[in-house]
Amino acid sequence: MLEKKMILSSNPMKRLKTNNTDHNEDTSTGDSSKDSSSFSGLWEGLSPEILSLIFVRIQQDELVKIVPFVCQPWREVVAGPYCWSDIDIEQWCRRCNDSSKIDLVVRKLIRRSRGHFHRLSVYKLSNFGFTFVANCAEHLKALQIPMSGVTDKTVKKYVTSFAKLTFLDISNCLQITCKGLEILGNNCKSLTSLRRNMPPPEWEKDGKLPAAKSNDGEAMVIANTMTSLCQLELAYGRFGDLGLDALVTKCKNLTHLDILGSVCVRLDGDLLDKCERLMVFRGPWDHYDAFSDNDGDDNEAASGSSDSDYDQ
Repeated sequence: MLEKKMILSSNPMKRLKTNNTDHNEDTSTGDSSKDSSSFSGLWEGLSPEILSLIFVRIQQDELVKIVPFVCQPWREVVAGPYCWSDIDIEQWCRRCNDSSKIDLVVRKLIRRSRGHFHRLSVYKLSNFGFTFVANCAEHLKALQIPMSGVTDKTVKKYVTSFAKLTFLDISNCLQITCKGLEILGNNCKSLTSLRRNMPPPEWEKDGKLPAAKSNDGEAMVIANTMTSLCQLELAYGRFGDLGLDALVTKCKNLTHLDILGSVCVRLDGDLLDKCERLMVFRGPWDHYDAFSDNDGDDNEAASGSSDSDYDQ
């Protein structure tokens, strides 16, 4: 007892906290163990659907590392389909940076969703992983696979599985060419948002950019096959004024257009006026801004997760 008083007297904040606690204990009318049991019972009585509405607000790294170890009902909810209608593991994938492990985790989480996932955000997916996604994509509406190794041949084979897509991100997917874009455009008629940002050009040793060669192929394919687009990102594209004019002319629903770094564009004639009539337009030389809400995710601190995080 004397030892407790000495500790309290050396720290006024602890003394205040302890006094408040003692006061609460003195004024309590019920048994503390009973209250604790009742509180625990309230959580255990919640349906999996309600718990999942809470858990989906937790970052998915933490969802698999912490929540399952709280209690058995929580573990069952995380292991079931309720928390996995929206699968977003792109940041973990960037830290992992191993396509074989990424494919494995994607398969595990899709199995947990029991095929009812409507959004998948992943990075560096391989052809093998893409094939598995396609076979379970009945309800999929948003697919984000930047930096993935998916090829035109694989896209052609499984494109009919993605007929319900409304949002597609194939930025930096260098093995998808004009041919793959045309296949996607001809089959994904519900598509309203496309991200096809490409890597910025490398600087030469003297600090100058190499002379860019204009290629309107991709822009023309998008303009001809994806006319329902509302939002389009084509940063660092190789198209020129011809391709850009086709985009703003044929995609009549277009409201947001990002062509940052597309140095072959000159915006001659009335092309600049056409672009500036859009709700949001970021030109080739505009400074970086918060055009996309998802860009801020890249600033998330790495937590050192490994592929074993998703083994639960």
